[in-house]
Order: sequence, then C-alpha cells, then structure tokens
Amino acid sequence: MPEPASRQITVVDHPLVQDKLTQMRRRETPGGEFRHLLREISGMLLFEATRDLPLGTETIRTPIAEMEAPVLAGDTLCLVSILRAGVGLLDGMLDLIPSAGVAFVGMYRDPATLEPVEYYFKAPAGLAERQVIVIDPMVATGNTAAAAVERLKERGAHDLRFCCLLAAPEGLERLTRAHPDLRIFTAAIDRQLNEDGFIVPGLGDAGDRLFGTE
Repeated sequence: MPEPASRQITVVDHPLVQDKLTQMRRRETPGGEFRHLLREISGMLLFEATRDLPLGTETIRTPIAEMEAPVLAGDTLCLVSILRAGVGLLDGMLDLIPSAGVAFVGMYRDPATLEPVEYYFKAPAGLAERQVIVIDPMVATGNTAAAAVERLKERGAHDLRFCCLLAAPEGLERLTRAHPDLRIFTAAIDRQLNEDGFIVPGLGDAGDRLFGTE
C-alpha cells in the first residue's frame, strides 16, 4: 500500500496527548472516564489545528495602560462533527472556542460494503469564508471521512482540516488521495485495519464506548 502523504499529516505526539490516549485504549477504562479523556485530548488537537487562525487587534485597557491586543478575527471557524462519535470531540473544542460555528454530518458505515451512507447534514452559512475543521475520533477505511469532506466542499468549504484520535494507514491513504489539499491532525497512526474494518490495535468502537451502546 502507498504511504499516506506525510506533508498533509501532523501527528500530535505531545506526552500529555499520548498518555491520555493510552488510558483511552485500555479496555477496562469506564465510559465516563473515556468521555472525559476524549474531551481533554480534543482541545489539544484543536491547538495544533488552529495555529494559523487569523488574528485582528482590539484596543483594550489593562489595569496599567491602554494597548492594542490580539483577538480572533470574527467568525472564522466552523467545527464539523461527524455523527455520532464526533460529538465526543466537540464539547472540548467548544470549551476553547465557544464562538465557533457548528455543523453536523450524519453518516454511518454500511457493515457489508464499508461504504458511508448519509442520513443528515446541517451547516452554517458562509463555509467558504471560514476555516472548517472536521472531527471524528477515527479514520479507519477513510470512506466516511472522504465523503464528509466532499460534502463540505460542495457547500463551498475550501480551507479544510481533519482532526481525529486514531488513524489507520489504509484510511489515511484513501483520505489523502481523495483530498490532497486536506490537512490532517491525529494523535496516532496505528498498524492496520482488520477484516471487519476496525483499527488495530485501536481502542474499539469509539461511539459505543462513549455512549455505552453495543
């Protein structure tokens, strides 16, 4: 298999991210702790993905003096949660940027074909003027991620990034081939997919672990 395009991919290897990810991988980690860890890691991923957010200035007064201070330049960000597991990343990111717009893309992976099936799409206006960050805990086959990004491009988005906890080489190859302009931020690239399309060693089904379903 071809190696994914490394120039598009940033592995967030900060020790705090890696330690928390290990805790999430453990099968005995309970759902409540799993959700809390995911919320924490999501903020760390967002730091890396938004290093080039545009800044303006605003005149403020500190207790000592007046100054021109940097501020985010308007409504510049939209977070796109791929349902359902992307919701687990969303709250931690909104903790950091509560003014961000939020979009939802509802897709599930057909268990027979492993192809994505869309059932919901809702996004703010003006995606062409925003930095758009798509969030989902996993890039496994890459089919759902690629389809979600394509859907957003159809709505005018062009400054697109993708944040995930884990990725398989197969999924990254599929995603970067479909969208060579996409920047991807992940906490780890695992070994491979198994015959059922799950990441190995992975952490299981992120949605089931988040919400206590099977």
